[in-house]
Amino acid sequence: MSLLPVDEALTRILARVPQARGETLALAEANGRVLAAPLIAGHNQPPFDASAMDGYAVRAADIVEGHALEVIGVSQAGAGYEGAVGRGQCVRIFTGAPVPSGADAVIMQEEAQVDGRLVRFSERPRPGRSIRPLGNDFAAGQTLLPAGTLMTPFALAMAAAANNPALIVAERPRIAVLATGDELVLPGTPLAPGQIVASNSYGLVPLLSPYAREISDYGIVGDDRAALATRLEAIFSSQADMLVTTGGASVGDRDIVQEVLTSLGVTVDFWRINMRPGKPLMFGTRGKTLVFGLPGNPVSAMVTASVFIKPALRRWLGLADPRGPALRLPLAAPTPPNGARRHFMRANLTMFEDRSLVMPISETDSGHTSSLAKADVLIVQSENDPGQPAGAIVDVVLLAGF
Repeated sequence: MSLLPVDEALTRILARVPQARGETLALAEANGRVLAAPLIAGHNQPPFDASAMDGYAVRAADIVEGHALEVIGVSQAGAGYEGAVGRGQCVRIFTGAPVPSGADAVIMQEEAQVDGRLVRFSERPRPGRSIRPLGNDFAAGQTLLPAGTLMTPFALAMAAAANNPALIVAERPRIAVLATGDELVLPGTPLAPGQIVASNSYGLVPLLSPYAREISDYGIVGDDRAALATRLEAIFSSQADMLVTTGGASVGDRDIVQEVLTSLGVTVDFWRINMRPGKPLMFGTRGKTLVFGLPGNPVSAMVTASVFIKPALRRWLGLADPRGPALRLPLAAPTPPNGARRHFMRANLTMFEDRSLVMPISETDSGHTSSLAKADVLIVQSENDPGQPAGAIVDVVLLAGF
């Protein structure tokens, strides 16, 4: 069986992801959520012509040689001046306060010479100076953010300013994670000969949890068909939207995960990808549940989750670009020639002469967790790439971030 190209595999996965469904959430609970409906301004911002600084609201035409304006009142935030500014008059004003009727400029207090109720200014302002006009930030009914936008603290502050107490955001999926293999034991267990400490779930759960309504770790199950079937049936009964297994996804004598999943009604779409690390990746569906069978090697598991599962979750949430931000950076050192499989090479971000560069990590073993832990990014090295010199621009996948 030929290996499926990476891009085709991702296209097949994304085609199986359901359309984002919306739920209403209080603004205070919406950090890190994705809009399922546009964010609309509920009013004008500012809702009136507002002063941009502390000073005096004046008629610009009154600032002529020999002028002396009478201070007739005060306008401050929450308590504006109710009257109008006439010829030869001005109003003391503070930042954020409404500009009174008749005034068309604000002069900062540092430019004022005050003599009792009279004030003089060193410069004549242009009309509109230091005034934030009504609706300058946004207007009532304006679309501020489209559906598919990730709500950051900055976006939430704008939503609040736009008078939105709640947002319609995408529902997040329920995810189940299961590790398989007779050799696996929990961290802290004294190791018997041939045993390995299970690490995959400890990386996958925090990697995927920002996208999930809930994420359940179903622990470790050995290479026993009956025991595996029982554990998988429990997961499917829980109505999980996504199942992620690690280990046993290939077709060796002890690689039974695909066989058991198929017996439980999973339709396998593909199970071998033209990439490294991570060739034995399986993807299928059972009803509404998306099923990912990741390799058992820890680097392969984390890389395939980053390359395939994270985009699927971004599509699930309706993010505008499920593949994530495209990043292209120059190499700090050359890359070696690549073979027939696309290589996701571990690398670090570095700086040189105020430029961001990417430094390849030479380690390629799929079980070498310490090199992945030190990596910031993955360099995407195309199939049969002859190797690139230092300074060449390469595609990069960020390992951190949403």
